[in-house]
Amino acid sequence: MNTTANAIESNNFEMLFEARYAKVYSNLEKGTIICELLADYIPIDDFKETFNQITSIVENGKYEKFIFDKRSLRAFHQPSMEWYFLHWKNKMLDQGITKHRKILPEEKWFEKMVMIAKEQIMKNNPENIIDRLDIKYCNSIEEAILI
Repeated sequence: MNTTANAIESNNFEMLFEARYAKVYSNLEKGTIICELLADYIPIDDFKETFNQITSIVENGKYEKFIFDKRSLRAFHQPSMEWYFLHWKNKMLDQGITKHRKILPEEKWFEKMVMIAKEQIMKNNPENIIDRLDIKYCNSIEEAILI
């Protein structure tokens, strides 16, 4: 069993669904949802479909934390990030998700691209909700669950 699966299982998360590009887990007691991406690139329509399914789950539960495991990614897609940042996170804030934990790929260029894109999104969208969210970058699922 790999460390991600072990952390998910040992913390009593259950798989809610598995799609072509993602697995989504939940622990309602902890108020946490995990989205683990499975591919190096996710087409935007599939990305949105997965996150719209997560929206339906969040609307029917009481969640406050979202863990986004992006370690499988090898391509950075700006339109997906903008949609996630400006639209999806807004919906989730309305539903009570204020804690976001992100696990990025180990490649430093990916982290750099995320930071550049985030800065640009915030500059172009001064009404963004970033100051109302608790966002932390983590190195593992276990760490993301704990903090």
